[in-house]
Amino acid sequence: MCLLTMAVSLHSLRPPPCGANTADPNCHHKATSLQLGVFFCALYILTVGTGGTKPNISTIGADQFDEFDPKERAHKLSFFNWWMFSIFFGTLFANTVLVYIQDNVGWTLGYALPTLGLAISIAIFVAGTPFYRHKLPSGSPFTKMARVLVAAARKWRVTLPNDPKGLHELDLEEYAKNGRFRIDSTPNLRFLSKAAVKAGPTTPWVLCSVTQVEETKRMLQMIPILFATFIPSTMVAQVNTLFVKQGNTLNRHIGPHFQIPPASLAAFVTISMLISVVIYDRYFVPLMRRWTKNPRGISLLRRMAVGLVIHIFIMMIASLTERHRLRVAREHGLVKNGGKVPLTIFILLPQFLLMGVADAFLEVAKIEFFYDQAPEGMKSLGTSYSMTSLGVGNFLSSFLLSTVSHITEKHGHTGWILNNLNASRLDYYYAFFATLNFLNFIFFLLVCRFYVYRAENSESDTTVREEEAVQMPTLRNHAHELYSNG
Repeated sequence: MCLLTMAVSLHSLRPPPCGANTADPNCHHKATSLQLGVFFCALYILTVGTGGTKPNISTIGADQFDEFDPKERAHKLSFFNWWMFSIFFGTLFANTVLVYIQDNVGWTLGYALPTLGLAISIAIFVAGTPFYRHKLPSGSPFTKMARVLVAAARKWRVTLPNDPKGLHELDLEEYAKNGRFRIDSTPNLRFLSKAAVKAGPTTPWVLCSVTQVEETKRMLQMIPILFATFIPSTMVAQVNTLFVKQGNTLNRHIGPHFQIPPASLAAFVTISMLISVVIYDRYFVPLMRRWTKNPRGISLLRRMAVGLVIHIFIMMIASLTERHRLRVAREHGLVKNGGKVPLTIFILLPQFLLMGVADAFLEVAKIEFFYDQAPEGMKSLGTSYSMTSLGVGNFLSSFLLSTVSHITEKHGHTGWILNNLNASRLDYYYAFFATLNFLNFIFFLLVCRFYVYRAENSESDTTVREEEAVQMPTLRNHAHELYSNG
């Protein structure tokens, strides 16, 4: 952030301004290779930092709740709702105050403020470190999973024993020493269970414990759900791309002197999401809990499904709204010159507000699902699935945009997506997205049909805890001490 602030502040690191007439079409001061290099270097450093912090900060937050304390365990069910609330509250500040400052005051202050805020955040985080509950590191999850895959492949001809107790497993004391729980063998992905068959050498790449195998199974079983989140993540990317570009073609005036910055429209997504999260956590969950007896009100996959359905309606509404905008543009002869369409920017409000509601269901459930279903010791990897979904969604958005634009321009046809939106057919493009969302929803339902929740997947956690209560009366206190003191 410091480098980014310098890139827009120092004269030597940015192209010279165009002077008073910034709209002069002949003013083309291109950035030098050095200036571009510094700017993109700052962006790439930012992405690396984000990749390291986002999956881990939410995991650390959820880890602060003591699984042994019923009250704290109940509070943990609301954690991700309020976690996302805090994230989107910061987003609201960015989409309103910061956007206004960047447009009307300058980029230097616009970047300096979040840089200062980040510095303060780091100071608070470091100051609080002694008070956090730290889970003990348990090694790289990728190494664990790789060992299971390699061991299973090496023993692909080996026959599994009829009794799962014949598979290799560590003693309870070994897990208690590390503050972890043992997981019993399950019939899912039986091929991987061969990694725990006692045959041949006992090196880590040939023989794995049942718990290690089951942890790998859980991470692999979530991958189809991850794939089903790519398309809705692509829809989220439209908020800051095509939706904003639509806003540029409309009347943005409020009163005689104020214009809404198009990027600030995303604030309506944030406001809608903030309101929806509060309503969901305070009213919807208690109401559904009485009916379903589920502590969360509805299951995480059902919550995600509601978000997916809303995405279908968002794209249908966006398509109809764009069709109306194009009709008005034709009626006023604005197709060729790409002029401002005499419609208020607030005709886009329904699609922005619904996107916030969809986020309250899908995005919150997504990060909670991947955290909750990931095994102990792989929580950060599970949370990173959610971040991966957003990243792939952005790449997929760019790919679909360029591909559809290229295909629709073939054989001399006017493409669906042009620089001049008044001559484009974004209504067709949004209808295509609605269809894509519907097909993805069908895929999601099929995947959910075969997915087994962790709690159902193994009654092992309960069974093992009962064994531990009998065999090791001190385990609970010992693990509680490890959990509390790190």
